[in-house]
Amino acid sequence: MKKFKFKQVLATGTVLAAGIALTACSGAKQNGGGSNKKSSASVALITDIAGVDDHSFNQSGWEGMVAYGKSQGLKRGTNGYQYFESSSASDFTPNINQAVAAGYKTIFGVGYSLKGAIASAAKKHTDKNFVIIDDVIKGQKNVASANFKSQDASYMAGVVAARTTKTNVVGFIGGIHGDIVDLFDAGFAKGVQDTAKKMGKKITILNQYVGSFTAADKEKSIAKAMFAKKADVIFHASGSAGQGLFSEAKSVNEGLAANSSKKIWVIGVDSDQSSLGKYKSKDGKKSNLCLTSVMTGVNVAVKDIATKAAKGKFPGGKQLVYGLKHNGVYLTRGYVADSVWKQAQTARSQILAGKISVPSHPSK
Repeated sequence: MKKFKFKQVLATGTVLAAGIALTACSGAKQNGGGSNKKSSASVALITDIAGVDDHSFNQSGWEGMVAYGKSQGLKRGTNGYQYFESSSASDFTPNINQAVAAGYKTIFGVGYSLKGAIASAAKKHTDKNFVIIDDVIKGQKNVASANFKSQDASYMAGVVAARTTKTNVVGFIGGIHGDIVDLFDAGFAKGVQDTAKKMGKKITILNQYVGSFTAADKEKSIAKAMFAKKADVIFHASGSAGQGLFSEAKSVNEGLAANSSKKIWVIGVDSDQSSLGKYKSKDGKKSNLCLTSVMTGVNVAVKDIATKAAKGKFPGGKQLVYGLKHNGVYLTRGYVADSVWKQAQTARSQILAGKISVPSHPSK
């Protein structure tokens, strides 16, 4: 058994969640856990190919499911809550079928890549509730769609990056081009540009895509090239491929003193990725290079929708959008300087007040 310790940090910087133990096994082996009586409140999570311990989207969703289970007094296993891990797209339908056969009432598909499989299963099993995370399925009364205003939190990350960079060069690395990653790309660029204008500075934004959400080696190469071009703050929206960025940033920072002005910073995505940012500096001091993380509240959405379903109020046929207001998206406090954090919070307030309009697609 592998154990992972997760923590959720709200915009206020308050640490809420404690350690959660996960068993990293395939969907075919999801039989563990105790007995539960509330089958109508039972929930299952189908991961995308990055796996449940991806330090990102799937992990956040599982955190939300565990929190929901605890709030309902449910145990992990039959009639309670469980995840089914996918190693490839060919696992999506078999995993969903296993969840259905096991009697889980509400089934979540994490990520837009599961859209087809979820839509198809929902048509076959009209007595079950289905949820697609990060996409929209229309016209099916037993399917709820959950999406996030990730561009708003990404704007705040742009403010942080622009006020943190010492080289006036920052970077963005995306996974695969599409409407979802566009939110992160567009919001970050707008935040950097607006802040640079306020500061009277010219800040260059390097932008490149991996073409994958899992190719960490390719992202490591992209990061190396960006660092060579003097980028000292890079934000990624690339799933587990982002671990390549963290790896390359560590290799640079480990050759520097802890207080070096040449330190490289990474901005994480989807879950608090500070655990990926730990390293030892050249002078032997423990340090961290994860400046902050743009949190996509998959955990918030999963717990919210599961709770509604348990109360007999499943939002079938509806599109739910989670934003800054209820911490559906937010930034972790991380290692952001106090003065910079205040500027990011000001931007948050202005977005909520409608004084700042954040685009959902990058400008061409």
